[in-house]
Amino acid sequence: MDVVLPAVVSLGLILLSYLLGSIPFAVVISRLMGLQDPRSFGSGNPGATNVLRTGNKKAAVLTLFGDAFKGWLAVVLAAYISQRLGLSVAVVAACAVAAFIGHVYSLFLKFKGGKGVATALGVLLALEPWLAFVVAGSWLVIAFASRYSSLASVMAAALAPIYYIMGGKVIWPLHISYAAAILLISVLVLYRHKQNIARLLQGKESRIGGGKSQVPPPPPAGRKKGRR
Repeated sequence: MDVVLPAVVSLGLILLSYLLGSIPFAVVISRLMGLQDPRSFGSGNPGATNVLRTGNKKAAVLTLFGDAFKGWLAVVLAAYISQRLGLSVAVVAACAVAAFIGHVYSLFLKFKGGKGVATALGVLLALEPWLAFVVAGSWLVIAFASRYSSLASVMAAALAPIYYIMGGKVIWPLHISYAAAILLISVLVLYRHKQNIARLLQGKESRIGGGKSQVPPPPPAGRKKGRR
C-alpha cells in the first residue's frame, strides 16, 4: 500500500499536468474576444504569434500569458504536492514534460497544438526562475539582433539545457531528472520548429514586423452562399 499510493498520486499529477497543458488558450481567447480561430489563418498555429496576426495585441498577450501560466501552474502544483508527500523530484520533472506535451499535442485539439515556446518558458520559470530569465534574455537578444522570432526560439531552446548544466551547483541545484526534462522539451521545441528551420536555411522565413498575414474576414451573418 505504501508503494501503490505514491505511484497513483504520481500518475495523477502527470495526467493533471497534461490536461492543464492541453488547454488551448489561443483558441479559447480568440472565441471569447470574437476573433477567428487561429488555426484557420496564417501559420495555422494555435499560439500567441499567430493570434497577433489578427492585429489584436491584447488577445496575443493574453494567449502568451495563458500558455506560460498553465506550464508554470502544472509544475508548481506538482512540486508542492510532491514535497508534501515526499515524492521524488523526478515526478516534478515528468509533470513538466507532460504539461509541455499537453500544449503541443492537446487532447482538446485532437492531439494537435502549438509550438510550445511560451509553455516551455512557464515550465522553466517553475523549475528554476533564474534559468527562465536567462533563456528569455537570450530570446530577446537574438530576436532583436536577427529580427527572426523563430530563430530566437530555436536558439533559446538549444541553449536552455546547456545553461542548466553550466549553472548547476553554482547558481541553482542540479537535478538529473530536471536536466533530462529540459533537454526533452528543448528537442521537442526544435522539432516543432522544423519547418521554420527549413525556411531559415532557405532565406524564406518572415522577419518580425515584416508585415501581417491577411486574415480573411468572417462571412456576414445571415448571408447564404450562391445567392445575390
